Amino acid sequence: MTESPSVRVLLVDDEELVRAGLRALVDGEQGIAVVGEAGDGAEAISRTKSLSPDVVCMDVRMPNVDGIQATRVLTERHPDTKVLVLTTFENDDYVHEALQAGAQGFLLKRSAPDAVVSAILTVHQGDSLLYPDAVRRLVAAAAPAGPARPGLPMLSQREGDVLRLIARGCSNAEIAAELYVTIETVKTHVTSILGKLGVRDRVQAVIRAYETGFVPLD
Repeated sequence: MTESPSVRVLLVDDEELVRAGLRALVDGEQGIAVVGEAGDGAEAISRTKSLSPDVVCMDVRMPNVDGIQATRVLTERHPDTKVLVLTTFENDDYVHEALQAGAQGFLLKRSAPDAVVSAILTVHQGDSLLYPDAVRRLVAAAAPAGPARPGLPMLSQREGDVLRLIARGCSNAEIAAELYVTIETVKTHVTSILGKLGVRDRVQAVIRAYETGFVPLD
């Protein structure tokens, strides 16, 4: 019996050539299987419902329904499906909106093949794909004029340490090594942080940390 692939991927981009290139890069790599493609957000929503992919590689700038709208719908209707945003420019305003809509991270389309594979596996495993410098620039560019919103709900000192490390782009394993605790302890702290901040995932927690000044933008 043939073993089923461990990571089912849906590719979403309005350019067929881009989809073909991505398929060539990742299909069959480290248990990844491309189970379908979509040319815009509306088709992505439909194909996610029918194919149940683990990870959707989502372009943001598309006609009809764009990647932001599609990400928001997928996050609400299919919370177990992870969205990885594909972008040409790391300071794209659309990326910030897509992260706020629920994407687990973003990747530049010009990234090396092994980086694309690694990104898919990272979000599938439940970690967020964050580039700290780029996220800071995105939040700073989108921040409204005037003082930041009131500070975060009270976090314990250790929860604050964990959130700062998440904002640096650290994985659970890296946080555990840095703080000399187990990975399970880190996961417990992350769950508590998300609950106290009222956010759905690590990306949202980092955005909130920057927006409130808990983690400085400069």
